[in-house]
Amino acid sequence: MSEFWFYLKLGLDHVLDFAAYDHILFLSVLAIPFTFKTWKKVVVLATVFTIAHCLSLALSAFEILEVDVSLIEFLIPVTIVLTAIYNIIYVRTKIENRSILFHAGATALFGLIHGFGFSNYFKMLMVEEEDKVTPLLGFASGIELSQLSIILSILMIAFLTQEVAKLKQSLFIIGASIVIIFITIPILIETFPF
Repeated sequence: MSEFWFYLKLGLDHVLDFAAYDHILFLSVLAIPFTFKTWKKVVVLATVFTIAHCLSLALSAFEILEVDVSLIEFLIPVTIVLTAIYNIIYVRTKIENRSILFHAGATALFGLIHGFGFSNYFKMLMVEEEDKVTPLLGFASGIELSQLSIILSILMIAFLTQEVAKLKQSLFIIGASIVIIFITIPILIETFPF
C-alpha cells in the first residue's frame, strides 16, 4: 500500500509542479469558461483528462505504444493554445449550449498527449514494479486530486472577478485566455521541433 501513496504523491507533485507548469496552464484554460453553477461539467472534463493521461502512461508502461517525446513536448503547449482559442471563439456560447462530447473528445486527446509527455519518466519508475496497476491507480488519484484543487482555484478566481469585481464573464474568459496564450508562447518556441 505504501507504493500507492508514493505514486499518489507523485501524481500530486506532477500536476502542481510550478517548474513544469504546463498542466496548471492547461487545467486553468480548461476551467476558465466555467463557474460554480457549471462546476460538474469542468470536473467531468478534468476526469476525462485524467483517464486519458493515465491511459497513455499505461500504454507506455506496458510497452504497447511509444511516442516521440520531442513531438509531444511541442504538442503540449499547442493543446493549451488551442483550448484558449476555443474559449475566445466560443465566448458568447453558453456552456450549456456547447457540445460536451466535442469538448470531452478534445480533452481526452489532449490528456493522451500530456500523458505521453511524462511517460518515459514514469516508465523508468515502473521498471522495478511487478504490479503496475497499483502505481497507475495511485498516480491517477494524485492527478485527479491536484486537478480538482486547480479547478477550484480557477472557479474561485472567476467568482471573485465576475461576482465581486463585477467583470463580465465574456471579458474574464477572453482576458484570461489571452494571458495564458502569452504565457505559453515561449514554451511553444522553446519546444518547436523543426
